[in-house]
Amino acid sequence: MLPLLHPALLLLLGATLTFRALRRALCRLPLPAHVRADPLRTWRWHNLLVSFAHSIVSGIWALLCVWQTPEMLVEIEMAWSLSGYLLVCFSAGYFIHDTVDIVVSGQARASWEYLVHHVMAMGAFISGIFLGRFVGGGVLTLLVEVSNIFLTIRMMMKINNAQHLLLYKINKYVNLVMYFLFRLAPQAYLTYFFLQYVGQRSLGTFLLGILIMLDIMILIYFSRLLRSDFCPERLPSPQHKDKFLTE
Repeated sequence: MLPLLHPALLLLLGATLTFRALRRALCRLPLPAHVRADPLRTWRWHNLLVSFAHSIVSGIWALLCVWQTPEMLVEIEMAWSLSGYLLVCFSAGYFIHDTVDIVVSGQARASWEYLVHHVMAMGAFISGIFLGRFVGGGVLTLLVEVSNIFLTIRMMMKINNAQHLLLYKINKYVNLVMYFLFRLAPQAYLTYFFLQYVGQRSLGTFLLGILIMLDIMILIYFSRLLRSDFCPERLPSPQHKDKFLTE
């Protein structure tokens, strides 16, 4: 079936519109006073609320997929389940929504790293959505959303200038542990798999290239996270207050 007629397009469209509707609904919630006073913080707050909702749903969903279909941990290319396939489509719809939200809101320059990440993620998901291959790999990649739950809490508390709260101090340690377990570890495992796979097919080479670029980004973010939360005295003076990913 031609890609333009592929039924997955309806799933992608449905997921994208779902996140758009969710954003509209979340915009009706009251804002913290510190956030409400700044239009940029207001946009970022709403954007992170959608991201938070996606992380909770996708993180738990990915764990359930691995529990229901444990062969995804080994048969990364051929392991398949309907739940895993729908999860990949669901998250691809979020990335499409978030990309559009960033561009339409005029935040593309400040949030260019997010745009690069989203494009690479959607490129990697194509093989699972349209070819039915590497759905297991897509599910393992989405385990990162468990880590993103705590990372998003951290970012929202920073936007609200709530770093002095005990919750922030507890969350920064939980976030560090989750970063290792659900971001660094799955990414390292997938990179190892594709290094073994790369010589067999061109698709493996394409996906390995995306993984390596994501590895570099993840390590950069990790270094920023450590400096910001555990070595704040070593942080350079802020030059771009509108940066989104690097807070």
